Amino acid sequence: MKKFFTVLGGMGSLATESYVHLLNERTPTEKDQDYLDYILVNHSTVPDRTAHILDHSKPSFLPPLVEDIKQQSLLKPEFMVLICNTAHYYYKELQAATDIPLIHMPHMAISVMKKKYPKAKRIGLIATKGTIADHIYENEIKDAGFEYSLGDQAVQDQVESLIYDDIKIKGKVDANKYYDILQTMHDKFDCDVIVLGCTELSLAQEKAPDHPYNVIDGQGIIVDKSIEFAKKIRRGEKIDFTKIY
Repeated sequence: MKKFFTVLGGMGSLATESYVHLLNERTPTEKDQDYLDYILVNHSTVPDRTAHILDHSKPSFLPPLVEDIKQQSLLKPEFMVLICNTAHYYYKELQAATDIPLIHMPHMAISVMKKKYPKAKRIGLIATKGTIADHIYENEIKDAGFEYSLGDQAVQDQVESLIYDDIKIKGKVDANKYYDILQTMHDKFDCDVIVLGCTELSLAQEKAPDHPYNVIDGQGIIVDKSIEFAKKIRRGEKIDFTKIY
């Protein structure tokens, strides 16, 4: 297979399944051959990202992801996407392990947000404790020139419950809990736009999109960009991956 891309997933598997579902659903097709060519690496045994970020004595997720990237690089994909926001904690180290472009999902998400909501005053960020602790999205939002809010401990507890108790453990999305989180960030913390800084939250958005709030879904955005890049590559167009953000 030539002119394909690699999806580094499995963190978690339901979020990765959501990415693949949206990828296939949003790709314009009339026949089998219109779908995109890609390899999915569903590496579900990668150590917990948040646990390591909060306590470096816990197993690191960097070595297995570097191994995945090196293995895939031998196959020469055109680009790679990493379907886990929290894993971008080691983005520089992961990109340094290959010459293949690795799309930076948080940077891409905030780049799109800045264009879509240029007049937003305050951005809400909901994510795992690991993503909050590593400041990836926080720094991206500040660098884009926006004020931001992380909510409070009550919001964080709800977010963690939705991600871990409902999605990762039960395999279900609690739509009412998701809506409550968005409403609180909007009403109590005056957030014009809410960034979904976890792919499990992206799954919640896919399964429960019927709400009035402005959200930036990093996984949904990387789906659209994957399609855009893959279609250009199939047509033989050259992409300068240093200028995609």
